Amino acid sequence: MIPAADAARIAALRAELEGHNRAYYVLDAPTVPDAEFDRLFRELQALEARYPESVTSDSPTQRVGGAPVSELASVRHKVPMLSIRTETDTTAAGAAHFDTRVRNALGWGPEAPAIEYVGELKFDGLAISLRYERGTLVRAATRGDGETGEDVTHNVRTIRAIPLRLHGETPYLLEVRGEIFMRRPDFEALNTLQRERGEKTFVNPRNAAAGAVRQLDPTITSRRPLTFFAYGLGETGDWALPATHGEVLDALADLGFPVCEHRQVVQGPQGLAAFHDQIAAMRDQLPYDIDGVVYKVNRLDLQGQLGFVTREPRWAVAHKFPAQEEITRLIDIDVQVGRTGALTPVARLEPVFVGGVTVTNATLHNQDEIDRKDLRVGDWVIVRRAGDVIPEVVQPVLDRRVGDPPRFDLLARFPHCPVCGSHVVRLPDEAVARCTGGLFCPAQRKQALLHFAGRRAMDIEGLGEKLVDQLVDGAIVKTPVDLYRLGVLALANLDRMAEKSASNLLAAIEGSRKTTLARFIFALGIRNVGEATAKDLARHFGNLDGLMSADETALQAVPDVGPVVAASIAQFFAEPHNVEVVEQLRAAGVTWPEEAARSTDGVLAGKTFVLTGTLPSLSRDEAKGLIEDVGAKVSGSVSKKTDFVVAGSDAGSKLEKARQLGVTVIDEAQLRVLLAEAGTSGSPVQDLFGENA
Repeated sequence: MIPAADAARIAALRAELEGHNRAYYVLDAPTVPDAEFDRLFRELQALEARYPESVTSDSPTQRVGGAPVSELASVRHKVPMLSIRTETDTTAAGAAHFDTRVRNALGWGPEAPAIEYVGELKFDGLAISLRYERGTLVRAATRGDGETGEDVTHNVRTIRAIPLRLHGETPYLLEVRGEIFMRRPDFEALNTLQRERGEKTFVNPRNAAAGAVRQLDPTITSRRPLTFFAYGLGETGDWALPATHGEVLDALADLGFPVCEHRQVVQGPQGLAAFHDQIAAMRDQLPYDIDGVVYKVNRLDLQGQLGFVTREPRWAVAHKFPAQEEITRLIDIDVQVGRTGALTPVARLEPVFVGGVTVTNATLHNQDEIDRKDLRVGDWVIVRRAGDVIPEVVQPVLDRRVGDPPRFDLLARFPHCPVCGSHVVRLPDEAVARCTGGLFCPAQRKQALLHFAGRRAMDIEGLGEKLVDQLVDGAIVKTPVDLYRLGVLALANLDRMAEKSASNLLAAIEGSRKTTLARFIFALGIRNVGEATAKDLARHFGNLDGLMSADETALQAVPDVGPVVAASIAQFFAEPHNVEVVEQLRAAGVTWPEEAARSTDGVLAGKTFVLTGTLPSLSRDEAKGLIEDVGAKVSGSVSKKTDFVVAGSDAGSKLEKARQLGVTVIDEAQLRVLLAEAGTSGSPVQDLFGENA
């Protein structure tokens, strides 16, 4: 027997978790943070593990896991899942044609009133039938051929948008029909993860959703970001049906099903056409794919009179939008150079009308994507364009490939940047190839200037994005050197640049001539060289010439500089264009004091600090700089490898974690003492804070 208190807690946890699930996945209004949901879930899991007899099929814990099945069993639909007719005329005439057919089938003449319809979205996913008995989900089946589908209950249980138990008063038997699909942002995130793992990417959200639902192992399905919308009924048992389809949808929402908000009750063909136009206009902003809308006669009694013809209901139709995928030929592959120097391969296509526009170019992302999709110049390819999204080549049509055309090799085709002529390289851990002419390349000019002038780099206040756009677009500034040649007159002639603003900017530029070696190195924008690495390089080499002449082996002797960073630095200074700009900057009067060699044997060298809260007199940047000056590191998170946590007022979770891990916690005053004595003999760390230091 389960103690009454534990039984009550189990029931309360299930109700609370399902309430949070519904708020998050159905109502899109989360009620608790993820951490709190996870805590409640773990508590329920622990109780059910203690009392296995308490586990029920509708418990939230039964959504995840479960044993794989050997095959998908067949399910015969008592109420067939029939397809609906498609109206391919994408104009208002398509709606009028449907209305005319309905009126003729009902025998309604011109004098009869307008017919009331419900307009819904036509989702691009997988149709599913959900069977509930006594309010509990007992079976989920795919459409199949309409008469017989496949039992996918083990997978559908993992979809949190689908209720395991219905809300409120429920009939003995109820079958709900709807669509399982994947939202576009979730699909993109899934494909990004697949690329990072080196695994096959999915062609589109529909294929990803359909493949997930038909898995034999539910743990695979549980890792796919699936969701669901209800839109109709199958077998209804003793349920007292409402009078209209619109009321059916409202009732399903009351039972706990997610029902798409974009639905309307409209009058006659004009109302249908207006709904079609409205959804077409917002199609691109929807977070999921649709390929049209669906019209249904609203009154259920009229649906009954209309019946079916050739396995299609007379009372419903799908009104399509213009196609978003078409087939055309891949003529060639070119590249575009981005603001960061990335070379993006671009497909040059035979013009094709898709998604409402004529497409001649489409992104290919990177070499790995070209290889993964096995795209060859001359192939017939499927091109997709959804609204304002950049057109994309989905896949080749292999049946139309002639012979065995050569594979595309970006580095062989473009060994030099097509914009500036600098070398193109691809580091082992990166998917993209890049131009190495960062300071010189016109394609990277704006980004390079903004980075160069940044607060943590040369700190040129007033040189923002809009001003950089004007300077570059007007051919006034081509490289950072040109900043030091600017005059008041050139600036004053720019839009919204008064004489005082011009003078202030010139003063900031003049002030930036005196900087530090670390800031200058960071300002160069070398790939993979951040602020901390720039400081390490400055301390290690002490001067710029030593850094510029170092090979990859010498660079890897710098603390925390590995093969990838070393290769980036060596490639940057191997490019003559970059070296020329650096020398011109020095000739323009940009100077810095020589750096003292970094201490590698001081008591704090190599120690890791974490800053949290607000310190009395030091800003976060100031404290970080002082810590790094003695050879220590500043991390953003607390772990067992952390040596000190410096806590100020309003310290948060980092302080709590430090206490849990037994990490030494100090305040600003103790930090100052520690830093002041770091260079002296002995071990001030041990003296000040004992054995835990």
